[in-house]
Amino acid sequence: MKEIKELKFEELTIEQKLGMVSIATINTRQNPEYEEYVFDLIRNHSLGCLWIQQGYADKDDMPGLVKKAKEIADYPLIIVQDAESGVMEFMVGKHNAIGVAGSEKHAYAFGKCIGVTARNMGYNMLCDPVVDMKNGSARSMGLDKEKVASLAVAMAKGMHDAGILTVAKHYPGGSDAKAIDSHMAEGISEDTVEDLKNYYLYPYQRLLEEGLLDGIMTQHKRYVNIDDTRPATLSKKMIDIIRDMGFNGVVLTDALCMMGIKAKYGLVEAKGLAVNAGVDLMLHWRQDNKTDFDAVTESFNNGEIDMEALDAAVKRVLATQKKTMAQPKYNSLTEEDIKTFESINKDCIYAKTDENIPLSISREGKHLFIVLVRNGMKLSEGGKMEVDTYTTDWHKPLELEKKILELFPNSTVRMLDQFPGPMQCAGALTAATKHDDVVFITFSEQMAYTGPEHITRRIENVITAMQHSGQICAIVHFGNPNVLGNIDHTPRYIIGAQSQKCELAAMEILAGLYPANGKPTYKVDLK
Repeated sequence: MKEIKELKFEELTIEQKLGMVSIATINTRQNPEYEEYVFDLIRNHSLGCLWIQQGYADKDDMPGLVKKAKEIADYPLIIVQDAESGVMEFMVGKHNAIGVAGSEKHAYAFGKCIGVTARNMGYNMLCDPVVDMKNGSARSMGLDKEKVASLAVAMAKGMHDAGILTVAKHYPGGSDAKAIDSHMAEGISEDTVEDLKNYYLYPYQRLLEEGLLDGIMTQHKRYVNIDDTRPATLSKKMIDIIRDMGFNGVVLTDALCMMGIKAKYGLVEAKGLAVNAGVDLMLHWRQDNKTDFDAVTESFNNGEIDMEALDAAVKRVLATQKKTMAQPKYNSLTEEDIKTFESINKDCIYAKTDENIPLSISREGKHLFIVLVRNGMKLSEGGKMEVDTYTTDWHKPLELEKKILELFPNSTVRMLDQFPGPMQCAGALTAATKHDDVVFITFSEQMAYTGPEHITRRIENVITAMQHSGQICAIVHFGNPNVLGNIDHTPRYIIGAQSQKCELAAMEILAGLYPANGKPTYKVDLK
């Protein structure tokens, strides 16, 4: 077995130091030359961290990419990816599934299952837990700081027991005055230091106290009452807040190619500003890693990277690399671990009904199920879907249709685009008159480069028309329930997370075969 040795700070060249504060990305969609460039960085001890992301790298090929990197590296290279929804076969409907399922047992099982799976593939760090507190967001475990902190601690314990380092995100997690998507522009927050410490940073503080915070990922949001000149990713004032709280782990940036950084600071200037602010690992996030690594070198040659800040960052990266060498407590999963994990996708579903209205509907009734589908989704008999989206392929209408007809054999399923044309709307309204009632199945997604979540006005209009006609008996929604705020009163709501297993479980709940165990951890504005 190849010997892995720690790199010595005093032996590193400037070129190697600049590589140590960078995260390279490889995936199966890249030009092979780009991939080989990254492997050469590893051979030359000029890379601090490697990112191989599922969804960009095919699941069948991910282990091969990780294995090759491990075979080349003779030092404890950090290998990381995002894992908000899980890893490989262990997937849930993003973090609101864990929040609404609501138990530390669920959260620990999630952390352990993804941790053991990732570690056995060769990863040693994952970007979890997400501790942002946003109302209704699929990427949040809720608004209760105590609850979010407890779930985050349990999840991080599971990850640590599996030998995986944690990266909490997105620091500092404050409010957003204009709900701006940082992929599209720089976000703005009016929070003060006191606001952050009293609320948003509470989960970070708890993780620190438990020794479970190995890293943080910054956000591209400018806190105008703390530092009105730079977003958090590029602000020493912002990063110093958590350093003053006792955090000595690594600071990772979110992707520097987002417009929240790129639009104002470009390719080269952002690198120097990040390092000088106290960032330890820059996530460039592009196919052609060489362009960004050359930009780091250019920034240094221009005198834009402070040597003292660079050295401090390199030392923290090396310390984190050393931490990856610790042996895990667990190398495998028990049946109980897996059973608890699998229950998350069912136990995260909650329901709201009018008084004296049963949650379930007749399985023998002649219901019309209208299933919302993504614009651009192509459905075929084989179930293949081509999705023009930045999200994962969790919504599978054909599988959902199969489940519906299995449970409700006298019913009909009709697909409706998120932004339907006139004939689609007319067809749905006509079909509703030929059935006992209508179950409307909707979803919302938080996706890069699209801004806040919404349901289109056209879908709202179709639902409203059917409500005025007294035809809708239930709305089943996956994702942020607050997007339903414009819709008139409905006697039954079933709210689930964004996963196929959750979709199928929600149909069992509507059929009366399983209880709705979820408890919402945020304010839900349903009429």
